[in-house]
Amino acid sequence: MKRAAIGFLVLAATFATGVTAQDVHLEKALRVLATTPLVDGHNDLPWAIRNSEAGPHDVEVPEHDLRKETSFHTDLERLRAGGVGAQWWSVYIPFEAVEEGAAKVQLEQIDIALQIIDKYPEAMELATSVSDLESAFGRGRVASMLGMEGGHAIENSLGTLRAFYAMGVRYMTLTHNGTLDWADSCCALPRHGGLSEFGNEVVREMNRMGMLVDISHTSPETMNDVLDIAEAPVIYSHASARALHDHPRNVPDQVLRRLPQNGGVVMITFVPSFLTSRDQATIADVADHIEHIVSIAGVDFVGIGSDFDGIESTPVGLEDVSTFPVLLAELSRRGWSEEDMRKVAGENLLRAWREAETVARRLQRERPPSTSTIGELDRTIGQDH
Repeated sequence: MKRAAIGFLVLAATFATGVTAQDVHLEKALRVLATTPLVDGHNDLPWAIRNSEAGPHDVEVPEHDLRKETSFHTDLERLRAGGVGAQWWSVYIPFEAVEEGAAKVQLEQIDIALQIIDKYPEAMELATSVSDLESAFGRGRVASMLGMEGGHAIENSLGTLRAFYAMGVRYMTLTHNGTLDWADSCCALPRHGGLSEFGNEVVREMNRMGMLVDISHTSPETMNDVLDIAEAPVIYSHASARALHDHPRNVPDQVLRRLPQNGGVVMITFVPSFLTSRDQATIADVADHIEHIVSIAGVDFVGIGSDFDGIESTPVGLEDVSTFPVLLAELSRRGWSEEDMRKVAGENLLRAWREAETVARRLQRERPPSTSTIGELDRTIGQDH
């Protein structure tokens, strides 16, 4: 599919969303997505396939064929209809995987994600750099990046972290919902008041490699500690604004005010329980959270991180990956310019990633890979819980 084929996108998105092709705001959104990659920060399709009753771990069973309509939020036709230009595929593993061997389970999830990408060469390409992303987008393919969700997978080892980078992982969420030996989670008892010294070293090594530091799921203290030491922009791959809904997974305004100095990006998620206390979230709630980030941090520091295929329910109007244009159309109805719509769609994330790549090139000239261990840096190591 050529990116200039706006007419096809209009028809596809109209079919998927039920919005008339005469909607000037939808047409505006589709013009944006014809030339700007929609970069979604978080999609859990690899985990959905791992846990599918149709064939756990198996991307080859007919029910998992993305060339056909699937029971997932995601397939190839709907990715095209949604104008998705770049997708961060989450290679999530649960915190409980530490009991089985977190690094092993993480390798299995990376394998599933790579199998998905390899299965559809006409539609997807692995991207490990901004240049890769832009090249894939230019060829009409979904640039496909890998994002780890939880530092428990590195098993307190910087060498393991580097090995995951070598396999193509380009962001890591520092914690999931459990506090680590070196970082406090948003959703478990704190042990460090943020990051331990080894946690600081993890951030420094990620900056040196060029792996984006994702501080979704972390405590506010961890967020602030990361912003104190990070030399490259951070991201929130899937989070929302705590001022609009007081959920521990959301970002406090105090942290948002620090974001411009760092250059980071909050990618607003579609998880209903993060958006509102009501039983049902709507597309308007997502737009409200986007606009709150803009009001506190600025329009250069917000993006989109859906969490499709990792959530049981979705906001009304955002039922699957085909609906991203409708979200941009909602922003247009609120008076957003095409320039600002391009920023939230993907330009902000691309800018942050480019800056992280530039920082990494400098740091690699200045220092070698860290050989520090958690035992050397942190005197007291307790048990994960």
